[in-house]
Amino acid sequence: MKKINTFFLLTVIIGVFSNCTSQKGVTYFNNLKVDDAPAINKVFHSVPIATICKGDMLGITVSALEPEAALPFNLPYVSYMAPGSNQIYNAQTMQAYLVDDEGNITMPILGKINLLNKSREQAIAMIQEKLKPYLKDATVTLRFQNFRINVLGEVAHPGQYIIDNERVSVLDALALAGDMTIYAMRNNLLIIRENNGKLEFARINMNDNELFRSPYYYLQQNDVIYIESNSNKTIASQNIGLYLQSMSTVAALAAAVTTIVLVTKKN
Repeated sequence: MKKINTFFLLTVIIGVFSNCTSQKGVTYFNNLKVDDAPAINKVFHSVPIATICKGDMLGITVSALEPEAALPFNLPYVSYMAPGSNQIYNAQTMQAYLVDDEGNITMPILGKINLLNKSREQAIAMIQEKLKPYLKDATVTLRFQNFRINVLGEVAHPGQYIIDNERVSVLDALALAGDMTIYAMRNNLLIIRENNGKLEFARINMNDNELFRSPYYYLQQNDVIYIESNSNKTIASQNIGLYLQSMSTVAALAAAVTTIVLVTKKN
């Protein structure tokens, strides 16, 4: 009877371990070594420079040594009244300019300015040049207000994420989304990117250090990351009924073996 009991326990243990996911398949950068850094850095892609596209929302503020002189070149102040006070306060916020289908924004007094495909620095320089006839030593602040990425599929929190500093890598994106689930296909992430009105598609393997050499390691505005489900989730979802039935059978067998053992001991 002891032999039967031992055989049963071994069977259960083997069954449990056979259903475990390979540790190698769920870890990142399996072949990454500390001394790989010099070789990777030779071809590492730097952060891409964000450029202005159609439909962008730009926060632009003009300031000068004489604040009142810069007022006409900004969108109106926001007025509000603090609770419990009769005084009206004015607060200048980072107002948004919409880039139209031709790449233009329309600023007070300056009129239309075409900023299509311009970097932040180039756009600021253009606006400052147009301000020279009106303001001396004008300062222009410009920020993207809709720099966003989309993370979909097998992550803890899929969704759209707004990026404040316009610098985001694949690892940053996965961290924002709460990392990939145990069912994620880590060796085949899909990156979807719109470039000059055309779609680009790329695949990234998170198990390989080649990720750091990819031009898609750093994401660009409106990029989409899609993480597919691996076969384990498909099997689990299709056979959940069979799995539960098997577990019930195992439990029944365990109870039967226990009963036989107790009866044998009494006799």
